[in-house]
Amino acid sequence: MIYTNSDGGARGNPGPGAIGVVVRDEGKILVKFSSMVGSFVTNNIAEYEGLIKALQLASKHTEDEVTCILDSELVVKQLLGKYKVRNPLLLELFLKVQKEQENFKVVKYKCVSREDKFQKLADEILNEELEKHGFKKKVFR
Repeated sequence: MIYTNSDGGARGNPGPGAIGVVVRDEGKILVKFSSMVGSFVTNNIAEYEGLIKALQLASKHTEDEVTCILDSELVVKQLLGKYKVRNPLLLELFLKVQKEQENFKVVKYKCVSREDKFQKLADEILNEELEKHGFKKKVFR
């Protein structure tokens, strides 16, 4: 079984956005990936972009079953049909996810806390990507 943890974030929401993805099996991390996804995106767009990349990377390791783990309740509930996708930009990304799902026999979605250790790793690598491109975290005092 292959698992993915993906995360997306934007500094400013909307603002510069990046994704972080971890692909793993039962015992070890197979891939860690991060990249910028745009100069003016929302957190939700970045979350979808992260999931799309996670599915693409997972397809290099299996055609059978993949469990996609995210910390975005909105994205997971939209994919499970519990929420409607009303935003046209998110709908376009939702349909890309549907297309990527065709590469697997079974795709499961799970929403976890940001405190999940692999979710934290996905968050760390997306933030490193943003910082590498000069987008520092805002410090609130």
